[in-house]
Amino acid sequence: MKTALLLSAGLLLGSHSWANEALAKKNGCTGCHAMASTLVGPAFKDVAAKYADQADAKDQLIQSIRQGSKGKWGQMAMPAQSQLSAADAQKLALWVLKSK
Repeated sequence: MKTALLLSAGLLLGSHSWANEALAKKNGCTGCHAMASTLVGPAFKDVAAKYADQADAKDQLIQSIRQGSKGKWGQMAMPAQSQLSAADAQKLALWVLKSK
């Protein structure tokens, strides 16, 4: 019973991460960002490392996602993704912050 419960929990947690990766792909994030390498924008793992010790990291990322940003990672601007709901922007921000 204990093993089945642990396996179920693992599947749920794993699918949550997969769902947020799918959300990133659906919204075009992966056109500029990759998990571990720099494309047009920084790698998700590099963003996670930069904000790792900042208490307001989630809020900063949500703002950058929804309103865009410039000068945080060089001269290339990140366009605003204002079409994203607040809930989806939060899911993406939390997923990025957990990237390794």
